[in-house]
Amino acid sequence: MTIELRDLRWAIVAYQHRSLRRAAEALNIRQSTLSRRIRELEYRLGAELFERTNGGTHATLIGREFLEIARRIVKETDAAFTRLKAMSNGQLGRLTVGVYVSLATGNLRATLAEYHRRFPDVGVHTVDGVHDQLLCNMITSTIDVAIMTTYYSDWYDRKLPLWSERVIVALPERHPLAEKSVLLWTDLVGEPLLVQQRGAGPEMQRLLAIKLDPLGVQHFLHQDVSIDRLMGLVGAGFGICLILEGATGARYEGVAYREVHDQDGPTRFNFAAYWRETNSNPTLQPFLDLLRERYPDISGAAAG
Repeated sequence: MTIELRDLRWAIVAYQHRSLRRAAEALNIRQSTLSRRIRELEYRLGAELFERTNGGTHATLIGREFLEIARRIVKETDAAFTRLKAMSNGQLGRLTVGVYVSLATGNLRATLAEYHRRFPDVGVHTVDGVHDQLLCNMITSTIDVAIMTTYYSDWYDRKLPLWSERVIVALPERHPLAEKSVLLWTDLVGEPLLVQQRGAGPEMQRLLAIKLDPLGVQHFLHQDVSIDRLMGLVGAGFGICLILEGATGARYEGVAYREVHDQDGPTRFNFAAYWRETNSNPTLQPFLDLLRERYPDISGAAAG
């Protein structure tokens, strides 16, 4: 036996108005059409749902039981439809973002905050990892999109250029170099260089090697710790390290931040969003749209 959802809705309206005429007016259909559909519904069920009198249309005992069930069915169906529509539009669901920079401040934090404001019903999950690991995570669909630097990139799929951030030196507050407002790369020669093995650490080591190797052997101290613990080591005087300016929003005891320049001024890292064309997660497209809105590629060279 097949019963259309429309018939359930019409029967509920008739029950609410207790009059086929008023119910038909509310539904903007002919009374004869409503009466016929309800009789066909009663025929399928093998029971009268309504008692028709000169005083109106009233539900029978069986009718009241049926209509209570019908109300639940319609309510649950509408809720499921609304939920699935929201999911298909990217307004509900889950978005997994690969990151390897601090969210203390900066463009990434501002972007995620704006996305959450616009799509509060989407759960945003962030995954930390080094550059190559996050690219592998996208290939295996563990993450939907990665926000990373373009300093070292070998990505075959979609990519959207975003913003740039300055490279900053984090050093102990009492270090002699902290007396300078701006550092030069040559100032870092001979300093113990703390390098984070996570996040942007490998890129920072490559940058240090390019800038300092021609000036002599450098002393790298690799640390497999979070940025918070790395800053704790800096504040304790174990060495200095490079970070991106987005991490400077967090303050750590005993740590000072200084820009580092060469003859062309500050060194900057460019960021981009990376994702797979075949990613079918509906929440991804609104996030990409937000990135394009906030960081338009004026060169017209953006992929995607």
